[in-house]
Amino acid sequence: MADTQTADSSGREGAKFIRQLLKRKSVAFGLFVLVVFVLLAAFAPWITPHSAYKLSIAHRLTPPGAEYWFGTDEFGRDVFARTLFAGRLSLLVGASVVVLSAVIGIVLGLLAGFFKSLDTIIARLIDAMMAFPDILLAIALVAALGPSLMTVIVALSIVYAPRLARIVRASTLVIRELPFVEAAQSMGISTGHIMTRHVLRNLVSPILVQATFLFANAILAEAGLSFLGLGVSPEVPTWGTMIAAGRQYLGSADWMTLFPGLAIILAVLSLQIVGDGLRDMLDPRLKKDL
Repeated sequence: MADTQTADSSGREGAKFIRQLLKRKSVAFGLFVLVVFVLLAAFAPWITPHSAYKLSIAHRLTPPGAEYWFGTDEFGRDVFARTLFAGRLSLLVGASVVVLSAVIGIVLGLLAGFFKSLDTIIARLIDAMMAFPDILLAIALVAALGPSLMTVIVALSIVYAPRLARIVRASTLVIRELPFVEAAQSMGISTGHIMTRHVLRNLVSPILVQATFLFANAILAEAGLSFLGLGVSPEVPTWGTMIAAGRQYLGSADWMTLFPGLAIILAVLSLQIVGDGLRDMLDPRLKKDL
């Protein structure tokens, strides 16, 4: 009975939080754009009237029109179809990077924040990794491991994990000194249980907010790596490779870079807007000012 009441209370609080979040027009717009991107990516094979891979030299560099909504590229491939399929890859990379970097960052942050003997070592490691510019470190890792989809995901996860680890560490240093943690320790509760049930549960808000920003950064970084030729295979459509290919036709076929560029801008901007909204709602100091 108590579990049922707790679940109902949590459900009502969650619904109330979502309603308050959607009251902000900018956040509602960001969520709407994200939902549209997800739906277009999920149903891309059934939405696109043309193949994203079929070459048609007779229709190369066709301007946007009724048959080819976003025009065609230098090989006659449909830019609309390739933009949607590129969105599937970008969302996959972004989600994978968020999950993997969250696992690495949470583990490192909890260990550094809870165990004083490990704090110095892990903190110095985090500082050393964050001393390098993100894109340069990602380029170095991809070049060392070899360009592929999995390599890009692993490299970006290693690059962004220290950001999350630093936030988790800072919050854990505060939480571990609170009375309820000391009470749990005095009762003989295991350290692992305290870290997961008492500490980690209080870190959900900052982790969730940071995850949205990491998602946006991962999409942007993947496009940058693909633009430089360090991403997935050139045959696979990505927003970065599409923009790189369209550079040669600026002025004569601007649509080749325009539409993938707009897709990157909208995806990253919507994630940033949602992240800002979540931060404002979940941070008590900012929420008080709303």
